[in-house]
Amino acid sequence: MTSPWGSAQIVAGALAALIGFASSFAIVLAGLQAMGATPLQAAMGLGILKIMTGLASIGLGVYFRMPVALAWSTPGAAFLATLATPTGGFSEACGAFLISSLAIALTGWIGPLRRAVEAIPLSLSSAMLAGVLLNICLIPVTSFAANPWVVGPVILTWFLVGLRSTRWAVPAAVVAAGVMMALGGHWPEGLVWQVTPFAWQTPSFSMTSLVGIALPLYLITMTSQNLAGLAVLRSYDYHPPLSPILRVTGLASAICAPFGGHHVNLAALTSAMCANPDVGPKSTRWGSVVAAGVVFILMGLGSAVMIPIALAAPANLVPSIAGLALVGATAGALRQAFEPEAGRQAVLICFVVTVAGVSFFGIGSAFWGLVLGGILWRFKP
Repeated sequence: MTSPWGSAQIVAGALAALIGFASSFAIVLAGLQAMGATPLQAAMGLGILKIMTGLASIGLGVYFRMPVALAWSTPGAAFLATLATPTGGFSEACGAFLISSLAIALTGWIGPLRRAVEAIPLSLSSAMLAGVLLNICLIPVTSFAANPWVVGPVILTWFLVGLRSTRWAVPAAVVAAGVMMALGGHWPEGLVWQVTPFAWQTPSFSMTSLVGIALPLYLITMTSQNLAGLAVLRSYDYHPPLSPILRVTGLASAICAPFGGHHVNLAALTSAMCANPDVGPKSTRWGSVVAAGVVFILMGLGSAVMIPIALAAPANLVPSIAGLALVGATAGALRQAFEPEAGRQAVLICFVVTVAGVSFFGIGSAFWGLVLGGILWRFKP
């Protein structure tokens, strides 16, 4: 029997972890900072998410003997980046993370709740996601207009590398950003590797954050991450049961919440990298997610190094990388939203209201977009 610990599996898993991190850490950082996280709290959030992603990846991979790849919720972080800081500060955001995480775990136990989420039309959930992502995708454009000599080479690198390999476009942009920082004298001095410190952040709760943060975050993570990740696995003829995955990732996310992390969930890109036939025979590909898990844990322990680098960057450089990283996801969400003819008016209303970014009664536009689009979908399909 072929071993799951071959070089192909180890390399695929390590690359999936590194590319996933490089492609999305800026988005998660922007989301945590928007929620009021200090640099230390943001480092803790990044670190605990990677560590719990790694542990859960190893556990689920070994248990199912399938490449059940996990990641942090990039669309969820993008949603957070569009919001104003909660009245109660980062502790209130952590409370919303905890509620949303427990809701995902309960979805794994409660069949009717799981079926209700699965019944949300894909077009509507995709329209909400596209509306959330679009504003972030505009940041590279506005940043280029404000600072072309710094942001321009990063965008150009992303574009040129993307012509040959979409997978490597964002990591190449990250490298280009590092070069521009070094040339411009923005690289932090005395940077050394250190273990990420972790400290308990007592969550606080409010009805506003429950409806405006926790509920949309739950829906975005369930529809655009967990259900999408499951679809990718099924496309490679892997059929793990969803319920235990939701219970594990929901509880792992709940552990992350008091330390500043939002969500651990099924991954789409990482799943595709770990489950495709190039990794090896079908029965051995689960070794790739175990290898990815080990790399995730190491990155989590060293995530504190990322924060001084991000803080030293010129204005809007890191958010610009986040915007470039989300172009593909935005295009995919728009396609899924508007491709079916049925319910396009409802989909458009959901998209427009979400992208407007306005709040009513302290509740963000993603919630209202889904509600208004859902009402129109129900009565005028």
